[in-house]
Amino acid sequence: MSETTSRPFLVDLRGVIDLLGRHIYSGPQVFVRELLQNGRDAITARAEHEGRLDPAWGVRILPPEPGERTLRVVDDGVGLTAEEVGDLLATVGRSSKRDLLDLPREGFLGQFGIGLLSCFMVADRITVRSRSARDGSSVEWVGAIDGTFAVRALDDAEAADLAVGTVVALEPRADDAHYRERATLDDLARRYAEYLPVPIAVRAADGTFDTINRRPVFAATGAERTAARGELRELGQELLGRAPFDVIELHSPATGTRGTAFVLPVEPAPGARRADRVHLGGMLVDPRADDLLPSWAFFVRAVVDSSGLKPTASREHLVEDEALEATRAELGAAVRAWVLRLGVEQPRRLAEFVGIHHLGLKSLVVHDEELAAFITRWLTVETSIGVMTIDELVREHPHLRYTETVDEFRQIAAIASPDRPVVNGGYVHDADIVRQLPLRFEGVTVERATVAAELDVLDPPPLAERSAALELERRAGAALAEVRCDVVVRRFEPADLPGLYLADPEALRSLTRDAAREASGALWSGVLGRLGEARAAARPAAADRPKLCLNWANPLVRSLATAADEAVVDRTVRLLYVQALLAGHRPLGTAERRMLTGALGDLVALSLAD
Repeated sequence: MSETTSRPFLVDLRGVIDLLGRHIYSGPQVFVRELLQNGRDAITARAEHEGRLDPAWGVRILPPEPGERTLRVVDDGVGLTAEEVGDLLATVGRSSKRDLLDLPREGFLGQFGIGLLSCFMVADRITVRSRSARDGSSVEWVGAIDGTFAVRALDDAEAADLAVGTVVALEPRADDAHYRERATLDDLARRYAEYLPVPIAVRAADGTFDTINRRPVFAATGAERTAARGELRELGQELLGRAPFDVIELHSPATGTRGTAFVLPVEPAPGARRADRVHLGGMLVDPRADDLLPSWAFFVRAVVDSSGLKPTASREHLVEDEALEATRAELGAAVRAWVLRLGVEQPRRLAEFVGIHHLGLKSLVVHDEELAAFITRWLTVETSIGVMTIDELVREHPHLRYTETVDEFRQIAAIASPDRPVVNGGYVHDADIVRQLPLRFEGVTVERATVAAELDVLDPPPLAERSAALELERRAGAALAEVRCDVVVRRFEPADLPGLYLADPEALRSLTRDAAREASGALWSGVLGRLGEARAAARPAAADRPKLCLNWANPLVRSLATAADEAVVDRTVRLLYVQALLAGHRPLGTAERRMLTGALGDLVALSLAD
């Protein structure tokens, strides 16, 4: 049996750098974040080693001096020995510094070796000089893009000016020369590290240092948060581009996550992605996180800092695990509590909020049971007695009727009894929301209202006047023969409404087909004609015809029934028909405009004759 020989994997450093740049990191600019992160972790390690944290310990970025091209990042951290620098920087994936240095895991953000490799995305050579806080030794590590490196101990003369900590020096390549510029480095440092708990400074042209740190006001609590209310709104203005509608304190004890959600003052654009900002220990991890809050919380943008959430390998996103799931639930509960509290304490303010985000809220409650459970009652719908919240509607009218289209609502609302209001379900999602109300409110029932059903429940004229009403139907029907509209006479309120144009959806579709047929060429005219014939064969002929419902309770209509002059009846019925069309928001066709013009011309002629 042949002997098996174990051999280590050979790693192509150029291939690793390409992998980092193309598939792990979002771009070469993250090398700044990695260096700042390493410096911050090194300071944490030094504090653990010495048992104290000096507030002067920090990280400094030194852009190249005029005429130079070398960028340096200096930290006052724990430093490295020769053995440590070889283990941490020479073996990809070997271990993190917290393990090799035997330090606690909490408070550390990344891996020193992997983070330093990111520098090869912009430079061909990296030099690390470090003095250890453990034994005072000084060491230099020089690595090249070809995968070679060298480690040597520094003599006393070379280390004379080297304080405890680490200096990383690199020369960005020509095509990455903008990373040598102070403005670029300052911008990147602020983007990633402005909330770190250790001082981060960038050297200015005059040799002084500008500290870029900001107080993480978004994570403040208690009295500090109350005092910082103005700063919070300024931060919201900075993030949203305008003043937030409100601010919500966020807290997840499960993962030590604290922050603020800013309520959007305007409706977000359709399809807009969430863009929450997530920091871990003060370091920016994800500026556009879309999985921190529940999907239904589309109306807020959050900024949080956490000590318990886990970053991915790139440290630019969060790992989807049980910790993130628990955090999402707790932060969502805080947003939900804000909505409920607003409803109890500031109902007008809540109405304003719902008015801003009503389309998005309605879209989600149809599909999101969690959101629907607490937001549905605050949504508003149009009814035949005015705009109402669903909470008001179901309390006052537990038996609801709704229409599927705006056209049906306009027709039915004109004659609906105030005791039996109708909800306009023709707007986006409204019909779906109304149909789900029995699932959300005990004792609520819903039914669809139709034009035909409403016509059936209208009262006919008294029996003694029935013959006169039938005769009026005949005469009025003859006057409207050219527009294919039937006439019925009923009694309904309000009495000052003389007539109502009624057409169910199929009747309206039939009219649309006829209009299209008249306006189209021979080919499409034939197609639409056959379609109309097929529909007519499946329904009674009268079903596809709209109706003018004359109100027997109206004095004008009753006077028409006794008018002997056919011209007067004909002219008046046509005017009532056009009036009913306009009241029902129906467009006037060629025949209707001809009717109106003719009737008005007759009236003018009669007036002149008098």
